[in-house]
Amino acid sequence: MTVFHSTGDPAFDTWLGALAASASAADGSAGTTQSLRDGQLDWAFAAAFDSEQQLHTWLDSPDRRRVLDGGEAQGFRRKTSDLIVVEGSLPAAGISVFRHSVAAGKEAEFAQSQVGLYPTTADFSGFEGTLVFPPDVTGRWLSMVRFRTGAHLDRWLTSRERAAALPELRANLTEDFSQIAHTTAFGSTMRIENGETKVTPNWKAAMIVLLVLYPTVMVLSRFLGPTLDRMGAEPWLALWLSQICSVGVMTYFLMPWVSKPFARWLDPIDGAGRRVSMIGAAVVIGVYIVTLTLFASVKWLQFWDYNT
Repeated sequence: MTVFHSTGDPAFDTWLGALAASASAADGSAGTTQSLRDGQLDWAFAAAFDSEQQLHTWLDSPDRRRVLDGGEAQGFRRKTSDLIVVEGSLPAAGISVFRHSVAAGKEAEFAQSQVGLYPTTADFSGFEGTLVFPPDVTGRWLSMVRFRTGAHLDRWLTSRERAAALPELRANLTEDFSQIAHTTAFGSTMRIENGETKVTPNWKAAMIVLLVLYPTVMVLSRFLGPTLDRMGAEPWLALWLSQICSVGVMTYFLMPWVSKPFARWLDPIDGAGRRVSMIGAAVVIGVYIVTLTLFASVKWLQFWDYNT
């Protein structure tokens, strides 16, 4: 998403069409849209792509740069850096994204309720802006609120002023709004449904952590442990260093990578059904069996027996 300073120049829409054409012509493009411009809401343009890498390829492309340069020459300037929203990933600090299922015939009322919420939100310290996008291919509206820091955002999310303003917004929805899922480094997914925070059940989070932890520890014990021994590290220090490596690798690389194919199973709403839960658990157990068999049968991977 790209946020622009508002302008009274009618040429802005023509130029924005050129930006949309640039995005639509890029590989992986999944559509573009413009935000509502009612009241004091931010003016923004959004481009969706099939993958995050394809999005970044377009963001860095010479064609987009050319269009933006042309816009700046006409006085159409960006208000912030680009805002990246990835399903299943935590938005940048201070940003919260919501999806809304608006009742048929209530679109105008919903838009006005968003505009009406703006003054209340703007009174909070650190507020930077609100975006509202019309329905996407799923038929759901999207809104984004931006604060300077996560702490500023949290104060607004839990405020009495916001709670008092929400009934008017909810009156235009077929179901309560949902916040885009936040997935932690260790597999737990947090979502909001009917105003309540829902988190991945502990047993699922524990299963996915074990799925990654066991092979990580086995590989580090096989390769890093002997290296530290040869360097003369004492056992207590070698174990500590090994744990630092395992936590770092799991947090920043392995857990996010492994959690993606299990995203639905880990989702506290989409994965809450008995059938989905049992199928996912069976798959995880199957992977357990594969990794146990691998380390039991391949001597080269056995840290206790690799040099005999």
